[in-house]
Amino acid sequence: MTLAMASVVALWLLALNFGALGAVAWRAEGLTGLRASDWAAVRFTLLQAFLSALLSVALAVPVARALARRQFAGRGLLITLMGAPFILPTLVAVLGLLAVFGRSGLVNDALSLVGLGPVNIYGLHGVVLAHVFYNLPLATRIILQGWAAIPAERVRLAVSLGFSPSDRLRHLEAPMLREVAPGAFLLVFLICLTSFAVALALGGGPRATTVELAIYQAFRFDFDTGRAAALALVQFALCLGAGLLALRVALPSGLGGGLDRPLPRMDYRPRAAWGDGTLITLAAMFLLVPLALIVLRGAPHLSSLPAPIWQAALRSLWVALGATVLTTAFALILAHAILALPRFGATGLEWLGLAALAASPLVIGTGLFLILRPITDPRAMALAVTMLVNAGLALPFALRLILPALRDSHATQGRLALSLGLHGAARLRLVTLPRLRRPLGFAAGLTAALSMGDLGVILLFAEAERATLPMQLYRLMQAYRQDDAAGAALLLLLASLLLFWGFDRWGRADAAA
Repeated sequence: MTLAMASVVALWLLALNFGALGAVAWRAEGLTGLRASDWAAVRFTLLQAFLSALLSVALAVPVARALARRQFAGRGLLITLMGAPFILPTLVAVLGLLAVFGRSGLVNDALSLVGLGPVNIYGLHGVVLAHVFYNLPLATRIILQGWAAIPAERVRLAVSLGFSPSDRLRHLEAPMLREVAPGAFLLVFLICLTSFAVALALGGGPRATTVELAIYQAFRFDFDTGRAAALALVQFALCLGAGLLALRVALPSGLGGGLDRPLPRMDYRPRAAWGDGTLITLAAMFLLVPLALIVLRGAPHLSSLPAPIWQAALRSLWVALGATVLTTAFALILAHAILALPRFGATGLEWLGLAALAASPLVIGTGLFLILRPITDPRAMALAVTMLVNAGLALPFALRLILPALRDSHATQGRLALSLGLHGAARLRLVTLPRLRRPLGFAAGLTAALSMGDLGVILLFAEAERATLPMQLYRLMQAYRQDDAAGAALLLLLASLLLFWGFDRWGRADAAA
């Protein structure tokens, strides 16, 4: 039964990822139809992704080092809050950054007080700024884990030998960074390659157009499906290349393993403490001030939002909950099938489940539009297609969370369950699900939050009567309805965070019991 259901899920994944890509390749008719502006979009996409990844990792290294060296009240809460931008709806983050760096933002207000001209957030620097805002916390968390993974025995040896800070950097920290930083760089690079809403809101014209934005413009404004398909092929090639490189780039640190003992505390000069405190404070302000301004500016207008905004919020909620159900169910089915299959089949199925990591929502959306167009009106299927695409894109994260926990459950409880005659639904309910509740809750919360704030496929398909909340927020921003946009942004922020918190809390409550 499990293998039969896994076959259905595998077929769905093949259709979603490779069927859509096949439709794009069939319609593209080669790359000869691309214009000079399209190749300029390719160059801009690579440039902004490279700069965003470089700055994110370069800034994350000293911030992670400061967090690794310091213990202070609220440290755990700050590290938790640093994960918030990853689930933050893109347009909400953009509005927060505009409140700080925009024409009427805090920075320009401060510059005007001292007689300096305003800064312009639109263009390459605006796109890079938004991407650093999103990805600095992610890179910091990855590198912070690298610091925590340095064997305690090596640190104790360094302390006993009287290593100076420069010695520790050369012999302990630099080898770890050689292993961790390249992977963090390429992960951020891959995320920035597929960024759509940031370029849509902050791109600032033809000179700051990404490939995904060019796909959208070819569809919505020119309705040139051949050119859109050719651009989608280029985007897929870029994502595939970055994804394959990310799998092979990490270098071994040479530090070896340890006995998992707590890291001993090192003594640092007072001047280093001031420097670490300054870095942590600046990073916290950079991440939290835009979110605080969203709350302050949106709260007075939340209760007066027009009815279409609330209706769009309900559509987004329906899409998010539907995608969450599909993602968690499919991840459970695939994880069980991977454990039941022989090694070769299990590896192939796992890679199929992770294939969406190299996929672009706009590429998949383009392919699905081309597939559905001869059969039905694609715009009538806007919400259902958005739900399916969001479920497919979140599946790799859910699978990576659930599969290790399921392997552990089978290793520790599998023989006992067989001896008690527990099979099928009974084993799933009594043995498996209680031990998977924490990763299931986190995966469900992540899927729901990301789906709630998604602004990608829906723009290819939906008309005004089927608009989701992110789509309505974008229209309010275009119409310069700042008060309604602030209220809608706060509503979207609250909905995303509550969905994540609710599902994650459900998982953690049971695990703690």
